[in-house]
Amino acid sequence: MRSLIMALTATLALTAPASAHAFLDHAEPPVGSTMQKAPRSLSLWFTEDLEPAFSGATVTDTQGHTVDAGKSQVDPHNRRLMHVPVKALGPGSYRVNWHALSVDTHRTEGNYAFTVESR
Repeated sequence: MRSLIMALTATLALTAPASAHAFLDHAEPPVGSTMQKAPRSLSLWFTEDLEPAFSGATVTDTQGHTVDAGKSQVDPHNRRLMHVPVKALGPGSYRVNWHALSVDTHRTEGNYAFTVESR
């Protein structure tokens, strides 16, 4: 019985900190996707609530030019959701760079790409 309790305690100790970080859960457009039509904005969902003042995202084209159309915003009704407005996007590949501070002060960052297909 004692070994079972120790094993459960060790498992909880290893998994508890990981759940306290805000990682990208999914996005629209989806990570690695190819879109037929350019999005007007991006939506990024995270695994934890975000601290709006210290979380954000930028979008760049293959030349490194910024194509987001203003500051990203954490949704006031769902603090796990971030909205990123973008300029009119032409065909090509785009990179989304995000950084997030969860409400318990853990910082994470990452990036992903998506493509808009030419017509």
